[in-house]
Amino acid sequence: MGAYILRRLLLVIPTLLGIMIVNFTLVQFVPGGPVEQIIAELQGGGDVFEGFAGGGDDVQTQSGAPNEEYVGARGLPPEFIAELEKEFGFDKPPLERFLTMLGNYMTLDFGESYFRSISVIDLVLEKMPVSISLGLWSTLIAYLVSIPLGIRKAVRDGSTFDTWTSGAIIVAYAIPGFLFAILLLVLFAGGSYWQIFPLRGLTSDNFDELSLLGKIGDYFWHIALPVIASTISAFATLTLLTKNSFLDEIKKHYVMTARAKGLSESKVLYGHVFRNAMLIVIAGFPAVFIGVFFSGSIIIETIFSLDGLGRLGFEAAVARDYPVIFGTLFIFGLMSLVVGILSDLMYVLVDPRIDFESREG
Repeated sequence: MGAYILRRLLLVIPTLLGIMIVNFTLVQFVPGGPVEQIIAELQGGGDVFEGFAGGGDDVQTQSGAPNEEYVGARGLPPEFIAELEKEFGFDKPPLERFLTMLGNYMTLDFGESYFRSISVIDLVLEKMPVSISLGLWSTLIAYLVSIPLGIRKAVRDGSTFDTWTSGAIIVAYAIPGFLFAILLLVLFAGGSYWQIFPLRGLTSDNFDELSLLGKIGDYFWHIALPVIASTISAFATLTLLTKNSFLDEIKKHYVMTARAKGLSESKVLYGHVFRNAMLIVIAGFPAVFIGVFFSGSIIIETIFSLDGLGRLGFEAAVARDYPVIFGTLFIFGLMSLVVGILSDLMYVLVDPRIDFESREG
């Protein structure tokens, strides 16, 4: 197992490098960089993309070449634009910028945000608790609901209960997360019906003045709707996974032998089947968590005005804040690859019979 883990760790480097190369290359072809963002603001505060609507005077862009399509820099001297490019480092060739960035990343220096005057790592640490809260609670609730429901569906496979719950699961899985989030806001956050939950934020304005129990209650009061909205898709997937795992185990010979010995159905189900059927479900916990953590955070955090990593990435992409974009991409990519290795270790931990080295051989 040690050799397998070592190989996986060594593969992290080229994989992460490939991710960074592809995304850095794509960014070079995207119009409207940070220099253009500043120029757009100086020319009246309009959106940077409005400048690509028509022709205009020749100005310099990030590459230093004239650009006749961008009209946001009319009236600004080329020397000023060149100074902006130098300040952001765009006076250097793309390859040199990329190699410098990778060199800094090797020392965990992710640079400073162009527009926030704060280091990327401090910005990520500041926003991470919100996203971890969403991902952790959504994953835990999905497991707490999906496992009992999946077991019940497996035991009553083909019954009316199984049919109706399967229909409800399919509908829940088909509903986009953002649409369900908006529906929750309309129904329960003062949209058109009931004002039960707060509309935005993770805590109330008077949070610091509350008692310990008051702070806990306030936290869960605010996070209830976002967690429900981000749980819906993971809930459906886990329920069907649990059901199918139990069905596979129930049909095996050791289950029939246990029943033939006169063991009760609950002892057979929870004393024998449960342990084996739950291997794949429990071992997949890290992957499920990281999936919920990344996939739904952007939309959910934006809709509920939560200041987390998903919203940070979205705002950085809109503002072309490249240090934040590439810094978070590197950190998230590294986290995803490490979680993949942890998932494999979880499989081996819950089932020692699994041997990844022999499979590779």
